[in-house]
Amino acid sequence: MKLRWILSLLVLFVMGQLMAQETAPQNWFNLDPNQDGVQGMSTEKAYQELLKGKSGETVVVAVLDSGVDYDHEDLKDIMWINKGEIPGNGIDDDKNGYIDDIHGWNFLGGKDGENLVHENLEVTRLYVKYKAKYEGKDVSKLSRKEKAEYNTYKEYEKVIADKQEELASNAMLYSGTFEAFKALGNAIGKDYDEITEQDVAKFKSDDAMLMQVANAVTGILAQGESFGAIVRELKEISEHFNNQVEYHYNPEFDARHIVGDDVTNPNDRYYGNNNVEGPDARHGTHVAGIIGAIRNNNIGMSGVANNIRIMSVRTVPDGDERDKDVANAIRYAVDNGASVINMSFGKGASPYKQAVDEAVRYAAKHDVLLVHGSGNDNAEIFTDDNFPNDKYKKRGLFGPKYADNWIEVGANSWKNDASITAEFSNYSSTYVDVFAPGVEIYSTTPDNHYENLQGTSMASPMVAGLAGLLRSYFPDLTAKQTKDIIMQSVTPHQGKVNKPGTEETVNFKELSVTGGVVNTYKAVELAMKTKGKKKGGKNAGSAKGKTGKMTPGKDKV
Repeated sequence: MKLRWILSLLVLFVMGQLMAQETAPQNWFNLDPNQDGVQGMSTEKAYQELLKGKSGETVVVAVLDSGVDYDHEDLKDIMWINKGEIPGNGIDDDKNGYIDDIHGWNFLGGKDGENLVHENLEVTRLYVKYKAKYEGKDVSKLSRKEKAEYNTYKEYEKVIADKQEELASNAMLYSGTFEAFKALGNAIGKDYDEITEQDVAKFKSDDAMLMQVANAVTGILAQGESFGAIVRELKEISEHFNNQVEYHYNPEFDARHIVGDDVTNPNDRYYGNNNVEGPDARHGTHVAGIIGAIRNNNIGMSGVANNIRIMSVRTVPDGDERDKDVANAIRYAVDNGASVINMSFGKGASPYKQAVDEAVRYAAKHDVLLVHGSGNDNAEIFTDDNFPNDKYKKRGLFGPKYADNWIEVGANSWKNDASITAEFSNYSSTYVDVFAPGVEIYSTTPDNHYENLQGTSMASPMVAGLAGLLRSYFPDLTAKQTKDIIMQSVTPHQGKVNKPGTEETVNFKELSVTGGVVNTYKAVELAMKTKGKKKGGKNAGSAKGKTGKMTPGKDKV
């Protein structure tokens, strides 16, 4: 049985490698649909034609994520520096409540320097909460409100039991496959990255399982993939499922004591430490590079925006982020000068949504734009199953109220056909505003590395970078104007597109509000014609479409 599992996975790998042969240029997301034939954002064209010789103000973009490698060769010179702090003196010099917050803050750390790595999913945390409240209770004596909570408790109990069973099988499957590949590599006796198709084809052993694995893997290597890359991918998948079993859906796991805060009190704001990289900054570093990795320095890759300073606010563990941390991270970013906040995370429940809503209102009051990835479940999203979101929990006098400083982002591929929509992307004709590049995105990863990753986590910083660019060159634009310009300047797709996760084709307008992909060139053109409404701002364009004088570069951080 185990061997059949392994060989089935090998077949999937072969299919994956065949599909991967059709790839786009490494920097496709910055390229132009007409000139370059890929569904990028026309960023390079905007710099070459519209912004050439122009300069802008420095803009701070906060990355609420897993952490950022602030020493990365393509990021270290654009990291936000808190000039009110003296590094390493253990004193809160600027008296903002956070000691030595030089590049941002870590809401997932303890005062002793230890860092929280793994967390439960929100469904698991709520199950634990309800279990403590209702286990053993006489249901007939519960109030109507309590019975509703009790039913939710039993629903979550089943979800967790089913997930534990499913995930245990997957963890065993992928762990077994990973170990089989390692065993084959060790038997061949070479470094994994040096093992060739010929090495595997010549391999002989009395071990029947090793021989069957060797015969199957030969086909994969024939497609051009390296043995070492496959082993690393299997290791990552294996760890993913093991983490879900051990941490995400494990009611017995709770590591919040590391942080030492009161998790039930959203107003408890001054906790954490200044380690903004954290133990695993791969995701956050990749996001940061997309936004603003130094352009045209002949190193690595070019981000969407120049004139950017990246503020790292560590908010997202391996598992679901907590509402309290999200709310405090938004407030921290706003208070310390961010103009744009990127949020490449999400979950299915929000027990303290009111605290997040208050932080979103706080950002709106201070003219800060929030950019959020819609998620990777290839599903239609709603405001009751995808958090955080722009719908306030507290209704207005005439119905629901929404944040106008929020933009929700789906992911597209580089292809100008029905498969323009990323197969994993969430969508909604009401709640997803725009699509942006999110497939095979090459960007920065820790220790001066670069890597292709994909997801709406990559699409969101595309838009955050574009927002930062607009607010740099057109500093009189408000957050709402910036959002409106981005939405009004999309490149619409003519013809039907794939509905993610299905074989159905639909109009792009059925998947997002705008039915298009963000376009830097068109956004800059529109910004040049827009009179900014920001108080105290200098007009960088004109209503008649003439290019006004750009504001000289000025570092305010």
